[in-house]
Amino acid sequence: MTRAATTPDVTVTVIVYNDAARLPRAVASLRAQTHANIEIVISDDHSTDDTPTVARRLEAEDPRVRYLRLPENSGGCSAPRNRAIEIARAPYLMFLDSDDELPPQAVELLLAAHREREVDFTMGAVRRVRVDNGRRTTWMPHLVAERRTVEGIEDDPRLLFEHLSTSKMYARSFLDRHELRFPEGIHYEDQLFSAQAYCLAKAFTIIPDPVYVWYIDPYAAAASASISNQRHKVSNVRDRVHVQRLIDDFLVESGHAGLREDKDFKFLKHDFRMYAGDLPYRDEEWLTAFADIMNPYLDTLAPGAFARLPRPERVVLELLRSGRLADARLAARGLGQEVAPRQVTMDAAGVPYWGGSVPDTERGRRELSIADLELETRPFPTAQFRHEITELSRGSGATLTLAIRTYDPGLRLPVGPQRAGLIVSPGGRRMTVPFRLDPVSPGVFEGAVRLDLGAARLPLQGFQGFRHPLVRLNQQGLWNSGVLLAPLDFPAAAVRVDYRSGATPHLVTVEPEGRNPGRLQLRWEPVGATAVIRPVLHKIARPRVRKAAKLVASLLK
Repeated sequence: MTRAATTPDVTVTVIVYNDAARLPRAVASLRAQTHANIEIVISDDHSTDDTPTVARRLEAEDPRVRYLRLPENSGGCSAPRNRAIEIARAPYLMFLDSDDELPPQAVELLLAAHREREVDFTMGAVRRVRVDNGRRTTWMPHLVAERRTVEGIEDDPRLLFEHLSTSKMYARSFLDRHELRFPEGIHYEDQLFSAQAYCLAKAFTIIPDPVYVWYIDPYAAAASASISNQRHKVSNVRDRVHVQRLIDDFLVESGHAGLREDKDFKFLKHDFRMYAGDLPYRDEEWLTAFADIMNPYLDTLAPGAFARLPRPERVVLELLRSGRLADARLAARGLGQEVAPRQVTMDAAGVPYWGGSVPDTERGRRELSIADLELETRPFPTAQFRHEITELSRGSGATLTLAIRTYDPGLRLPVGPQRAGLIVSPGGRRMTVPFRLDPVSPGVFEGAVRLDLGAARLPLQGFQGFRHPLVRLNQQGLWNSGVLLAPLDFPAAAVRVDYRSGATPHLVTVEPEGRNPGRLQLRWEPVGATAVIRPVLHKIARPRVRKAAKLVASLLK
């Protein structure tokens, strides 16, 4: 085939480095676009695997594909994107990572928005797909819920949260007019580039349609994980803070200093929050290095940005800033899960504070006050408790014995033994194991529960996935369910369970969750015949078939 001589409407750059396996999928998503007059530039950051061979084959298959190979590895995303911009022939530009895809109408929809009204860039929704379980969600859905044109970022500073460069189609003239290119030699280049684009754009159009498919692999090996998933590296913290300082400087230089509080809130709510969830898993040396990098930058942020955060996140920040690193690790467990602190201390005026003492600074008292959590007065179904496993032991077969300690800092439970239940719901079928919690001191209860995983009721077609047990409490006919925090480092154990007398065997693994909030995690995996027939049964199990399956399952009990 001869290469097309017509000028393409849009150039889409696919950046790649050592990703020969997934590159064809990314390029296939571009070749399948409903708007066909596009240029596809594969920009290879000097891969050392089979990427060059794969890229040249793709180039030979379609005249719209061009292969660009950098002479040496740049170590980031910016250089391959910038080199592609230099050779792009279209008036509109888009960017795609080799491990992601574009939905079929992405180019058509974004280009139509440009042609409807002259703007500097258009943007749409991003669909995130978990590679481990296939779960699909929309990235920042509230920001792209409706079609609209924004006349400058000041009209909606919340958009600073949507910092992806890949969800947008840029007018080439806009990028050239402002000499806007991706910053080279740094990580988190998207954040700086997007902040600059938002501030420099006079107008941009948002459409609610999905224009990017972002594959997320939370369990990727450390060596192959994306930059965002390498938070275990201290250098990653340093890189992220460095980019934030560059953004701060740009806001001042470009006359957008008024956005500083909004940008600081975005940093705290998104960037810092990602690290906060990992703090329980970090050792003292890492925490010290983290605080040394983070705290000086936190001191430069607008006070109003802290005030806009949920109280549990403000507590973690203050404990870190005041050097209470062990307490920060403790407070970070259960973030976002309505988990209570272990201990609360009242001052002379009756104001409750996180931890075992009243803070001695004005900032500490402001940030560590947890009066707004209403631990003593909120309705019982939403009351906050803290359930922790203090000991875990395996019995015969698939049985576990869990020693559980429950903290009740709001003193919501009456003195005396409490009825409790451990809830597990594999495949949507609830199993509740009753147990008793006995008081050991004011606001602290302990008990033990024996969990037989072989007694779980699985669907006829079996179950594959994760479940995290909940602790359920009862008070005067009202129920409260809370997460169960596990020891962070107990050894995983797997056992084969022959459900239905061996008709539906599964491998059941008991393990620590390994990430925030660190719950007890149970993992079911079909084995043997179940693994073979489950996909078929799951696919054909329409409502009528499921009703029949329930009847059969009841006969097999």
